Amino acid sequence: MSNRLLVLLLPCLLQNLHLSGQSPPGGPFEQQVRDLAADLRDLTRRYDVPLSTECWQRMNSYLTQKLTELSQVDGSKLGRDGRIDLQLCIGHCKHQLALLDQTATNNKAAAPLLPHAAPLIRACEKRRRLETIDGEAAAMLLTQAATALQAAERQLANGEFDSLSIPTASTATDSLQQLHHACSAWFRFYDGYDPLFSWWARKPWQEYDAAQQHWRNAIEQRLITARNQDNTLPGQPIGEAALRTELQHEQIPYTPAELIAIAEREFSWCDAEMEKASKTLGCGTNWQQAMELVKQRHVAPGEQPQLIQKLAHEAEQFLTERDLLTLPPLATECWRMSMMSKAAQKVNPFFLGGNTIQVSFPTDDMTHQEKLQSLRSNNEHFCRATVFHELIPGHWLQEYMQERWRPHRAMFETPFWIEGWALYWEMRFYDLGLHKTAEDKVGALYWRKHRCARIIFSLNFHLGRLTAQECVEYLILRVGHERAAAEGEVRRSIGGAYSPLYQCAYLLGGLQLRALQKELVGSGSLTEKQFHDAVLQQNAIPIAYVRAALSPHIVPIGELAAWRF
Repeated sequence: MSNRLLVLLLPCLLQNLHLSGQSPPGGPFEQQVRDLAADLRDLTRRYDVPLSTECWQRMNSYLTQKLTELSQVDGSKLGRDGRIDLQLCIGHCKHQLALLDQTATNNKAAAPLLPHAAPLIRACEKRRRLETIDGEAAAMLLTQAATALQAAERQLANGEFDSLSIPTASTATDSLQQLHHACSAWFRFYDGYDPLFSWWARKPWQEYDAAQQHWRNAIEQRLITARNQDNTLPGQPIGEAALRTELQHEQIPYTPAELIAIAEREFSWCDAEMEKASKTLGCGTNWQQAMELVKQRHVAPGEQPQLIQKLAHEAEQFLTERDLLTLPPLATECWRMSMMSKAAQKVNPFFLGGNTIQVSFPTDDMTHQEKLQSLRSNNEHFCRATVFHELIPGHWLQEYMQERWRPHRAMFETPFWIEGWALYWEMRFYDLGLHKTAEDKVGALYWRKHRCARIIFSLNFHLGRLTAQECVEYLILRVGHERAAAEGEVRRSIGGAYSPLYQCAYLLGGLQLRALQKELVGSGSLTEKQFHDAVLQQNAIPIAYVRAALSPHIVPIGELAAWRF
């Protein structure tokens, strides 16, 4: 096409884009999303001193100002993508402000256990401002910090902090570790470069370093371990108010109690299906016996990679034959495989996915019992039900598409889209007959029950109704986990590495997508392939926003959070 012809056609092309209700790719609001993400990354790098009032004020000021700016944007002048991006930005800023306030509240409660913190925080802030330092003053600062911690340790021994809760003590130990990391960076910045600083401060630093470690250990021993019979599985319940805040952010219009009821309903369906499979296997209504039979069917040591490869190709063929989804050739070509270590399997007893599927299977340094539990947990039928969850059409295909479609939305990533999509395919493949034998159905239902249980045990833990150890026992008795697998699951779920709603997001996100599929495909608005492709092209945003993007009619912003799926 000549440049002259392109110039003549450009107004028509722009008009068509406007009439279609879509913002042009790379349009002005997409740039605002990119700017917001970059601003927050830069501010987080610059204002990185933990417990710092200065950092809190700067982030609060920026987010408040950004919310004011966003509220002044006329959404009616944006296409559908632009309106969605605008609301995602507003929601993200509000959520970040809520997290700032929650962090400040937690820090205030833990402040009695950090009597030395304020002067050290100011010193770290001064380094970020590149202010000069006096070596003798730095030595005095460190000496006073060590003295304050030693005095606090005497108070602890006398029981003066015993009224503080385990969650508050856990917050304090986390804050102590973060502060010490910042102080270590502060010390290394000057030590060896400023001769007077090194001469004055090196010995006091060693004394402070030992004192803070001793203090952290003392808190953990007296305020956490001694009062926590389940000390091998630490976790911090966040309470119902915080759960409701997270649900609001995800546009989930249900209370925790309602979500637990949904999980129990889905559990009942799984139980009925499991009973059918159990009877087919000659086990009557004894699903535990059927589960035991399935767990014994694993490949020999060294053969698990071949099994995973076979199952991955089977899922790809299933999708292609039924024309359910577009499979980009590079996506099927470029995934990889690695084997998980013994240590990794203590946290992730099953394999993980993405561009590299991480295979969980016994290693030669495991004990005999550990090997048996790993074999049983990663048997052929359990694997057959989830390889596609990790690869295609699951997490690897999601990653592939996220880098190519609306990548500016990466900041809004949610497990309800990430894990919900992969779980949706577990349900869809079950309905479409991928699992032909009773053994395969037991394997699929094991995972479905597992996702029901995740909602029930994680919400009850955060509501303070179940301890971590009770969560472990629940998974063993209700789902059929091996003990090592149950402990790894709970450790992973409540250890703080995942958001409090992460374990709920699998089944709930899957149910959201299933409801949306019935709404759009069932009505004839989209074919199944069009629907699946379109969901992937929206990137990892809350499913209510995916619905707003794909619906044939404009979904008012006020109705986003009202969708009861």
